[in-house]
Amino acid sequence: MPTHHAAPSWRAAAIVAFSVNVAACAGAVATGKGGSIEAGRRLAHDWQKGNCLACHKIPGDAQAETSADIGPPLHDIKARFPDPKKLRARIWDARGFNPETVMPPFGAARILTQGEIEKIVDYLYAY
Repeated sequence: MPTHHAAPSWRAAAIVAFSVNVAACAGAVATGKGGSIEAGRRLAHDWQKGNCLACHKIPGDAQAETSADIGPPLHDIKARFPDPKKLRARIWDARGFNPETVMPPFGAARILTQGEIEKIVDYLYAY
């Protein structure tokens, strides 16, 4: 008489795959803006991308170590830029605000994408 063993391996694999996907989706929802802030931090600190620390101090972020003082310190951003669109526009191309600026036109020069600039804005608004 045959005995029944565990479910076929495809069923077990499907259950595991489903569980992993549910956990991944739950993690993505749980991180929310925090995930964007951390991604923005990485971009702002990355010398091949935002490289904000080459010119700016970010006093509220203990991980932002720099002695740079070319640009103004990036603190109280919510008070200084209550409308995030204005900060995005400045990061995209600061020449629109000051034609003599030394700040790179990150968006216009395709150094950063619009999505990357959004993440940097989320990061700066956190401090």
